[in-house]
Amino acid sequence: MQATKLYVGNLVFSLTGKDLEELFSQYGTVKEAKVIQGKGFAFVEMSSQLEAERARAELDGEEFKGLKLKIQPAKLPKRQNAKRGFRR
Repeated sequence: MQATKLYVGNLVFSLTGKDLEELFSQYGTVKEAKVIQGKGFAFVEMSSQLEAERARAELDGEEFKGLKLKIQPAKLPKRQNAKRGFRR
């Protein structure tokens, strides 16, 4: 894993960014904790790759508010090529 941003899935819908920040801050500095409302997942960005790896190792599969967390490195969205189909 090379990124500092994590996907956190299988969350209760009532969870807040503050709840996640408190949980992940045990493993380092949380730069951002963004819950996607009504979807059951969130993104947490740690300040270093080492902190992100440690948080993932410790929390993946652990129960939090009654559900087992699923934590993976966040995938970057695919970039659309504006010149797609252009031939030289």
